[in-house]
Amino acid sequence: MGKKLQEAAAKIQSTAYDLPTACRLVKELAYAKFDETVELAIRLNVDPKRADQMVRGTTSLPHGTGKKVRILVLAKGEKEQEAREAGADYVGGEEFMEKIKEGWLDFDCVIATPDLMGAVGKLGKILGPRGLMPNPKTGTVTFEVAKAIQEIRKGRVEFKVDKSGIVHVPIGKVSFDEQQLVENAQAVFEAVLRAKPASTKGRYVKSAFLSSTMGPGIPLDSVELSRRAA
Repeated sequence: MGKKLQEAAAKIQSTAYDLPTACRLVKELAYAKFDETVELAIRLNVDPKRADQMVRGTTSLPHGTGKKVRILVLAKGEKEQEAREAGADYVGGEEFMEKIKEGWLDFDCVIATPDLMGAVGKLGKILGPRGLMPNPKTGTVTFEVAKAIQEIRKGRVEFKVDKSGIVHVPIGKVSFDEQQLVENAQAVFEAVLRAKPASTKGRYVKSAFLSSTMGPGIPLDSVELSRRAA
């Protein structure tokens, strides 16, 4: 742990913080020279190995992520033209799939039309581990290409529980004001609560933390978070 991180961590108390206080603290403790991303991490009482306890979904952040998202659309014909007119960064079909196979990954999100999923599915080993594989559940496999692009531009984020049972979601930048971070965090927490598997027993949210790219984790009061989401 570097000296600056140690100094920041030393300012965090052992007790859990309410959301507004944590959002103020994450801004105060950010020390990097760049505009750090603020991330919400939620540990859930689920077993990701069980298909009936997989937690994933999407939500729109009221104030966006603060990041320019590079969108790749895999489509053909009129849907290819629709994607270009809607402002996608990269649009095409087989040529982009071949580039991906060769190691090209200069994009943050992939949208694909259903008629190309047979070919796109072959990219699963490359895109899947990076969280980039198009999926109907997250709205990235669709013929409504323009709508999908617009939603992503407005601040839609995807979330998926990892092997450790944790959901990691970016909720903005340290340059955001406190209230913007609070509202974005609430939107994510509400979406994760809605995605609760029916088979989950006991306390669903075990713990939650807020952190910036270089900063320490700030423990959140998950009970207070739940009240806000109610």
